[in-house]
Amino acid sequence: MSRGVIVIYRPKKGKDAALLQLVNDHMSILKTQNLVTDRAPIIMKAADGSIIEVFEWKSADAIKQAHQNKVVQELWERFSQVCEYEIPVNIKEFQALFSEFEVLN
Repeated sequence: MSRGVIVIYRPKKGKDAALLQLVNDHMSILKTQNLVTDRAPIIMKAADGSIIEVFEWKSADAIKQAHQNKVVQELWERFSQVCEYEIPVNIKEFQALFSEFEVLN
């Protein structure tokens, strides 16, 4: 059974463009490793500049595989150079009943 996730990336200072490019490349890299479904991700931006990505792993097992996959580990290292991960509760828009964001894709 597939597993949908919401990931929030808060760009490091001066890394906004690099982060957005990496997020735009993210799914194609995961697809080459056969870890995500063909469903297109939703990429949005919060008022504070954080990037929100909603996507679908193929399964809980695919998530486990990602944690042992060299290509994915290298990808996650690239993310760590341009952003910090955030939890939804720390994003102002998630405090509203209907959370609105700027759509980037």
